[in-house]
Amino acid sequence: METRTDRPSVWPCLSYRDARAAIRFLADAFGFVERACYTAGDAVAHAELAWPSGAGGIMLGSADAASDIDRPTGAGLVYMVTDAPDALLARATAAGAEVVRDIKDEDYGNRTFTVRDPEGNLWSFGTYPGS
Repeated sequence: METRTDRPSVWPCLSYRDARAAIRFLADAFGFVERACYTAGDAVAHAELAWPSGAGGIMLGSADAASDIDRPTGAGLVYMVTDAPDALLARATAAGAEVVRDIKDEDYGNRTFTVRDPEGNLWSFGTYPGS
């Protein structure tokens, strides 16, 4: 199997009661860039938001109780890599993100923090890119 490294291959997927508001919040608070948004009436059927400081992103949509793969809103936990966690924490809190775990340096070299978005999903950001 061929592995491509020039495009993201892992896409966390989240459901929101108000997906349009979530897209605005994620752009304002964290700097995500909207790449696609497909709607069905008032609902967001599918949206893709790119992470500007590296390959990757998230997918999201409006919660759909009739879907067999939909997840409860507010049940997500996502970790994203950033080179500037202090500045990102300031941006996130200015946009209304609730601090769950304040910024700190971990023993293994990560500088990280965790915030909650308006619908309850947890977002951790840190300098550790994985090994």
